[in-house]
Parts: sequence; C-alpha cells; structure tokens
Amino acid sequence: CRIMAGKVKWVTDIEKSVLINNFEKRGWIQVAENEDWNFYWMSVQTIRNVFSVEAGYRLSDDQIVNHFPNHYELTRKDLMVKNIKRYRKELEKEGSPLAEKDENGKYIYLDFVPVTFMLPADYNLFVEEFRKNPSSTWIMKPCGKAQGKGIFLINKLSQIKKWSRDSKTSSFVSQSSKEAYVISLYINNPLLIGGKKFDLRLYVLVSTYRPLRCYMYKLGFCRFCTVKYTPSTSELDNMFVHLTNVAIQKHGDDYNHIHGGKWTVSNLRLYLESTRGKEVTNKLFDEIHWIIVQSLKAVAPVMNNDKHCFECYGYDIIIDDKLKPWLIEVNASPSLTSSTANDRILKYNLINDTLNIAVPNGEIPDCKWNKSPPKEVLGNYEVLYDEEMAQSDGTDRDLRSRPGQSTGVKGSRARDSGKPVLTTWK
Repeated sequence: CRIMAGKVKWVTDIEKSVLINNFEKRGWIQVAENEDWNFYWMSVQTIRNVFSVEAGYRLSDDQIVNHFPNHYELTRKDLMVKNIKRYRKELEKEGSPLAEKDENGKYIYLDFVPVTFMLPADYNLFVEEFRKNPSSTWIMKPCGKAQGKGIFLINKLSQIKKWSRDSKTSSFVSQSSKEAYVISLYINNPLLIGGKKFDLRLYVLVSTYRPLRCYMYKLGFCRFCTVKYTPSTSELDNMFVHLTNVAIQKHGDDYNHIHGGKWTVSNLRLYLESTRGKEVTNKLFDEIHWIIVQSLKAVAPVMNNDKHCFECYGYDIIIDDKLKPWLIEVNASPSLTSSTANDRILKYNLINDTLNIAVPNGEIPDCKWNKSPPKEVLGNYEVLYDEEMAQSDGTDRDLRSRPGQSTGVKGSRARDSGKPVLTTWK
C-alpha cells in the first residue's frame, strides 16, 4: 500500500483488518476508502521517520504525503516566531515598505504576533520588557505541545522564579535540562461575544512553497470558552475563562455537547456585519488573509519544499476588541475528530476537498503533477495566494512599492468570472 494513497488488493477481510491495525500503530490514520483506494493521513512522528537520513527511505513518484519534512519551522511556537522575526529583518534590510515602523519602533504592517520571548534563552530580555509594564499579563506555552497542555498565565516575575537556578542573577538552567517555553504578551482585550472569549480555527492548504501556492478553506469555525471572560487577576488560573481549546473546554460544567461551543465563520461574519458594519468586517478578514500569507512567506525560504508533500494547517487567530487579528499559533495536525454533528460534516468535507486537490479525481498520484488544479476540484477551498500568478501579473512588485499593501488571488471571485481577480489586503 502507498504511504499516503495507493491501490490495494485485499486478499481477505482478516488480512485487511490486520494491515489497517498495523498502519494505526505506526501513526497512519485512515481517512478515506473506496473499492480501489485507501488514503492514510500520516502523523508528524511518522513523517519525521520517513524523511530521516537514518531510515534511508526514498519516496517514489506515486507516493504523496501530508506534511513537509520540516513543517515544524511554522508549527513549533518558538520557530514560527523566530522565522517571522527573521522575515521582518530581511524586509527591513531590503528597504521594503512592509517593514515600516511607527514613532515607537513598532511595525505598522507586520505587527500581527504578540510580543514573544523564548525561555529559558531570552529570560533577561523578557524581564526587561516585563518591567516596562509590570501590570501586564503573559501566557506561557511549552513549544512542542498541543491541545492547551502545559499552558498557564502569569502576571508576576515571582511566578516563574521556580525555573530560575539563582534568583539573584535570574539565570536559567541549561536548555537541555528544561523544556523550552515561549512566553507571549497576553491579549487581555479580546473581542467578546455573549461575554465570552473565542478564537478562530481556519484551515489553510499549501501545495507548494516554491512557488508559494496556498488555499483558504471557507468553512472554518470559532471556538468559545464556556465561562465568561474577565481580566481579573483572581481568574488567571481558570483555563475555562482563557483557553479556547476544545480539549480543555469539553471538561467544563457548562460545555454544550450539541453545538460544542462552536460557531461557523459565516455566522461570525453575519454577527460582525450586523454589529460593526460590512466594510469593517471585510477589512478584518482581509487582514486575516494578509497575516496567513505573510506567515507562509516568512517560512518559505527555509521550508524543505519536497515535491511529494502538501500540508493542511490549522491557524489559530484571536481578534481583539479593536478588531485587530493576532496570529497565535499554527497547527501541523489540526484535530480531525468531531465533537458535534456539524463538526463531523465539516471535517469530512475538509478531508475530501484536501484530497481532491492533492490527488485529483482519485487518480494514481504523481508528484510531478502541475500543482495548480482546476477550479472545479477546489470544493470549499479558494485560492488565497499564487506566487507564480502574482509575479506574472506584476503584483509582487506592487507589494514592495506600496506601503502596507499585499495582493493575491481570491478564488471566490475568480470562480465567478473565470479569471483571477486581484485583491488588495491592506
């Protein structure tokens, strides 16, 4: 059987059952099946093993896998921030108007990630920043974990002194003996609906990084906390107030198993259009698209653009009460399990549409395919950015010549007219 997709002839049902169980043990998740084909979604660890030098494995032309070898450059919290910071510096050196700063030294257009430091490496820098605003709240996250595990909030330096080897010098123990964390300025003014905090989970498919080609899935959703938000320091330990992860919220007393504390993106749009206006809402979503494309451009130079790979990322975005979107993190393996009936339909369609782009028409895969599929197979995806098309249209020149403006291709309009339509995001 092929690693991601392959033609299989089962001898017996028992043999089929044994093989599937073996796949699951190796971290491969079966996501689709028909008479001739079985599709398997690889875990991050399995991808690491496949591409490791020690394994000596080489993918053949008809093997397609669902992660890039070093996807962690975007999906590890610390590496994502490091790459975005590097991207900003490179644009500054080039004199790009995108790297323009205000009088306080803050990026005007590239300020979409909360102020973040790596611990223990940047502890002294963090302390310096913390002392500028001692009343601020910060959120600490382990770099390599998901589902809200190991996350906590702090508003005093004493709360992280337990990691310090010597409180007088504030020097941390070595990196090797402590798990690496990121510490970010907490967005303490989130947009609330019904008094509750929420974030956006958006799905973005990347078929190639060089040239960059990515697609936005239209059926994302909002994840709500079960307890009303309060910035009160007495509630810093209450994760049901602060963390939107379903893995945490489902254990709350007020969790609703019918709707799962979720809203569709289209419902959010309707709510914002009715309360804030259509123009403001469109601007917000344009800025979200801008953030996603810039984050992908930030990692594109360092990403191993293997021709056998594609990837569906789960983007987590928080909107503050000024309707400014913030990129919180990017997930390499967004949950494909369903907590509600609507969730199941969405995830099913997501997998189906993703595979239709990665393996059009269920044909035998070929990594040499042109990775720009016809619009008929996009399903609920729409083209977010196509670097090849942007360069041929001269839009990337516009990107560097006009302050704070980016151009890309939005598939919804392209499908209406049959031609790619340029859109300005900022």
